[in-house]
Amino acid sequence: MAQTEAETEDDGLDMGASPTRISNAEIRHEVNRAAVWIAMGGLAFLAVYISQSLLVIFGAMVLASMVDGGARLLGRVLPIGRTWRIALVLAGVTIFLVWLGYFAGSTISREAAQLPEIVEEQAGLFFAWLRSQGFEVEMRDFQGLISQAVSGFGTVTRALGGILGGITTLVLIGIIGIYIALEPRLYERGVAWMLPKPKRHDFHVLAARMAYTMRRLMFGRLVGMVVEGVFTYLMLRAYGWVTGDEIPMSALLAILTALLAFVPNIGAVISGVLMVLVGFSGGTEMGIYTIFVYFLVQNIDGYIVIPLIARKTVDLAPALVLAMQLIMGILFGILGLFLADPLLAMIKVVLERRSEKNEEGDRAERAEAERRALEEVEAAAAAAGNA
Repeated sequence: MAQTEAETEDDGLDMGASPTRISNAEIRHEVNRAAVWIAMGGLAFLAVYISQSLLVIFGAMVLASMVDGGARLLGRVLPIGRTWRIALVLAGVTIFLVWLGYFAGSTISREAAQLPEIVEEQAGLFFAWLRSQGFEVEMRDFQGLISQAVSGFGTVTRALGGILGGITTLVLIGIIGIYIALEPRLYERGVAWMLPKPKRHDFHVLAARMAYTMRRLMFGRLVGMVVEGVFTYLMLRAYGWVTGDEIPMSALLAILTALLAFVPNIGAVISGVLMVLVGFSGGTEMGIYTIFVYFLVQNIDGYIVIPLIARKTVDLAPALVLAMQLIMGILFGILGLFLADPLLAMIKVVLERRSEKNEEGDRAERAEAERRALEEVEAAAAAAGNA
């Protein structure tokens, strides 16, 4: 089809740059830098906005590491498929929860109903003693501080507030965690696929180290929980066996001590306060004995159990763990408090891997510099020989 004269003339025209194209290289560079900063700010805002979902996903990963660790332990004694071992771990957890609900639930529920009354009664006696010593304090002041602390837990806590929200969160963590535990490689390959090819090997190495550290950390936490719970129960029951006057709520205090042992530092303080308050409800002698039990349990856990476990897991500084717990507790409430320790461990693994890569890069640069220096020396020697 023949072109018209006008079309022929248009073909020869120089239309110039597009209006959206920046011809100045320096301005284009600055615009690109600004776009990167805007994108980073948008991602940070998005992370804050969906922080609740991200925390639930991380909790599911923690649960998956615990299930996977249990399956790996069973694999040492049971030569069966991994799926069957995971099923056995989940069945064992389910059986334990059913037993706890049906056989121990009635007793623990009665004790749990009495616990707030005992705590309030002992707190009232404590404030009365303070007033007798000249301190002007009232019970309502303490209650006001507690209410302010509870109300300041953050947006995620309010979003997850209530029994229904807590149960829904636990169910989501359980479902996602089971899916991840069944096929961890599938999700790992999916994340690696979104990365550039040169970064994929490093990501697989980092993911393997994080999974290994998480399994060890969670195994250590579970061992510590079992040791503290069982030992606390036996020591509290031993008082009744010797004196005939049993310490009330021994089973509940042991379970609370075991559960709170998952949260280092803060959990031990809370369980100890509850134990001592319940102990003094039965008299001064019983209260002093509960103080002895608390310090004995915490010393055994702190100087024997935790050091042995720390050699096999990640070693975290206590002050750093406490600071992370305070930050996560304020931002995300109870869920953030429970996940602060695993999150800090993962951050440490990432930083260690980054430091390792930097050292590898430095070694490579030194080796390259030495190689070039050697080549220059050889070249100079060859030139001198030719001369």
